[in-house]
Order: sequence, then C-alpha cells, then structure tokens
Amino acid sequence: MTGFTVKSEQRAFGGTQGFYEHESAACAGPMRFGVYLPPRALQGERVPVLYYLAGLTCTEETFVVKGGAQRVAAELGLAIVTCDTSPRAARFPGDDESWDFGRGAGFYVDATEAPWSSAYRMYTYVTRELVDVVEGGFPIAPGLRGVFGHSMGGHGALTIALREGDRYKSASAFAPIVAPTRVPWGQKALPRYLGNRPEAWSDHDAVALVGKQRFAGTFLIDQGDRDQFLERELQPRLFEAACRAAGQPLTLRMQPGYDHSYYFVSTFVADHLRHHAKALAVVD
Repeated sequence: MTGFTVKSEQRAFGGTQGFYEHESAACAGPMRFGVYLPPRALQGERVPVLYYLAGLTCTEETFVVKGGAQRVAAELGLAIVTCDTSPRAARFPGDDESWDFGRGAGFYVDATEAPWSSAYRMYTYVTRELVDVVEGGFPIAPGLRGVFGHSMGGHGALTIALREGDRYKSASAFAPIVAPTRVPWGQKALPRYLGNRPEAWSDHDAVALVGKQRFAGTFLIDQGDRDQFLERELQPRLFEAACRAAGQPLTLRMQPGYDHSYYFVSTFVADHLRHHAKALAVVD
C-alpha cells in the first residue's frame, strides 16, 4: 500500500479498522481517513466500499467510534471509509469562530471564494482524491461504491449521488440537510464558500438537484421526529416532495422518539448497510 502512512490499525470483528494520513492537493495539506476492511478483504477478496460523510464538528473517527457499523460490515463483506469534515492543516482567519462554519464544517463543496478556495475543496477530495488513494491502496472491488452520511454529511451524500450517479451505485442518509439554500446552516456557509452565486449554491442542494437529475438507485433516509434540528435545518419533507415530483425513488422513514445524535445513527446503521449491500449485489 502506497500514498499514505499508517497511523494505527486494530482488529475488529475479524477485520481491521485502520487510520491513515496522506498529503492532499485538494485540501492543501495532510488529511486523515479511516478504513474498515472486513474479513473477506484480509483473505484476499476485493470488496465493495461505502464512503461515510460525517456531520458538523466531526472527524474521521466519529462514525468509527460511535456508529457501531463494523460488526454488520464484517458480516456483509463491506469496506467502510471515513474522512475528516474539513482541512485541518490550512488555517484562515475566522475558521474556528463558530462550530457550523470553517473547521469541521467544509459542507462537501469546492470553495471558490478566497481564502477558502485554496484548501476547502472537500467535494473534489471526497469524490476524486480520497477515492483514488483508497481504491489504489486497499482491496476494493472496481465500480462497487456507495456513499452515505449524517446531517451535513447526509447533504454531501445526497448531492454527490445526484451529481456523480455514474460513480456511486448506492446512497443513504441519516437526518440530512436536504435544502441548504433554504436553511440557516446552508445560508451561512454556501455564500462564504461559493460567493454570491445562487446557481452555484443550487448545485449543492439536493432538493434543487433532484428536479434536474435523478439517481439510478433508491435513496434511503432515516430521520428522528424528536431531532432538535428537524424544522429549522433539515426539513426532509421538502426532499420527499421533490423526489415525488421528479419520479426519484426514495424511502423516507420518520423514526418516533429519536433525536439527532449517534444513538439514532447507531440504531439504524445496520439497515443502511443492508440497503447498500443489496444495491451493490452483496446480498439478495
């Protein structure tokens, strides 16, 4: 394996959970990522891969530690890749003034506004650079790739699937931001990263995108009805209506009593892995 350094590797459910670091051109410095390899991969088999995108303030470790995905990933023979949510080496004035912009809040876009444009290119990082590093250095089956995420990462997963449908065969989200152009989190971040260009914002808005281009698979979204951000920031019914109008297959499950936390994510993560496994032809 080349192109990255090993930070740590541990056995988990017969597979290996590793953390790695590499030099990123898109993010202008070192970036860390995690890879879970199931037992089949350690036995020489090339396996499908899921890219998980985390939410605001999270890192490459958050889902690994809190998501509880490795046991089912081992059973299904799925690799899981996690990444950071923004560059960490590049620093800019104001990048840590608030928890929902700057560090830990890259929004999975390629910034076009200075100074962010020199390093905050998370869309390219996730869809191209990280893919090349992982799939060039680990036993990943060619073309068997899915994407999922939570909150800001759910936004990333939906928009990437809609924009890059030829590269991803499956997609799902936990409590995603579906219409960032209409909610405070997105209205704070998108103009600062992308400038005063509403058309550029819409390119990273799942509700707007699904009216123009469909994803070949079926989206799975889980949303807790006690989520403290449900009405202000998430508004999944907007995406449900847009999918219905566009003829885009979607399964939206409102989960009674659940909030926005990783207790919610870990409760339903097995369903999501099985959803991806079916789309990737791992299980019937």
